[in-house]
Amino acid sequence: MLPIKPPFPPMEALTEAEIPAGPNWQYEPKWDGFRCLAFRDGAQVELQSKAGQTLGRYFPELVTALLALKAPKFVLDGEIVIPVGKNLSFDDLLMRIHPAESRIRKLSEETPATLIVFDLLVDEGGASLVAQPLAQRRSELENFAKSYLQKNSIVRLSPATTDLQEARKWFKTMGGGLDGIVAKRLDMPYQSGERSGMQKIKNLRTADCVVGGFRYASKGKVAGSLLLGLYGEDGLLHHVGFTSSMKAADRTEITKKLEALVKPPGFTGRAPGGPSRWSTERSAEWQPLQPKLVVEVQYDHFTGGRFRLGTKLLRWRPDNAPAQCTMSQVERESRSPLGLL
Repeated sequence: MLPIKPPFPPMEALTEAEIPAGPNWQYEPKWDGFRCLAFRDGAQVELQSKAGQTLGRYFPELVTALLALKAPKFVLDGEIVIPVGKNLSFDDLLMRIHPAESRIRKLSEETPATLIVFDLLVDEGGASLVAQPLAQRRSELENFAKSYLQKNSIVRLSPATTDLQEARKWFKTMGGGLDGIVAKRLDMPYQSGERSGMQKIKNLRTADCVVGGFRYASKGKVAGSLLLGLYGEDGLLHHVGFTSSMKAADRTEITKKLEALVKPPGFTGRAPGGPSRWSTERSAEWQPLQPKLVVEVQYDHFTGGRFRLGTKLLRWRPDNAPAQCTMSQVERESRSPLGLL
């Protein structure tokens, strides 16, 4: 029996503006995929998402590959990606979250996924490494990779470096599915479910938000904008802005998805539609939703508890739990530089 078992919250990261410097940091590329913990215990393999959900049925080729490894037991932390040409395709990842097994099998053969691993939580002997510092876990992971991953094409070791200049080079030149740098403290144990000891520095400012409601477009009964929410320390879902950058061709299908989830209150904290000098009769009308949908948005500034301008919808995130969409993603961005004086 493994010393840890799913659901096991993965270590998370704080968003920072600059790559940290110092001898106690290790740097890795930030992969654009689905976070995944892979559990192997004999003939059993379980793939767990960041939100604690089961991913194995969506990626049968990874289950097969992990069962083929000669290591009888292990727990790996990594990222599921789908290479298409020289890039990674997030759209192809989203297509896997499908109810039809026949469809998933077909896609797994046409566009097989890759598991890029960057941490080892349980070794092949069944010993837990979570209490060990990253420096030791990385050494164990590299030994694991040399022993078991050399001839495996879809389970791969993520590169890592302690050279700040190399990390900065990655940050400036990356593309094709890499969207930043992850920095981890070499002297810290695995921080399950916590954001201490790990930072992410992204080329774009993005945040995962709950869709707490929507407004219809001024013409035609289709969704005009999604109302975005983040959970505060009070546990309430607060309205923080909106996005209206949906493709016209997608609005009808999106509207059906939204209308199926209409249910008050939508936002349990600050809600949209409050009085202001910009309010109109139509802008105060919005449909509340059950907090089940998560989207990733790009933004410029977050101040005063909200996105200052309309945000850009990047993609839907069915792999992320709404409860993980917290203010901690953006609170550092909202701090004024004057606070340092």
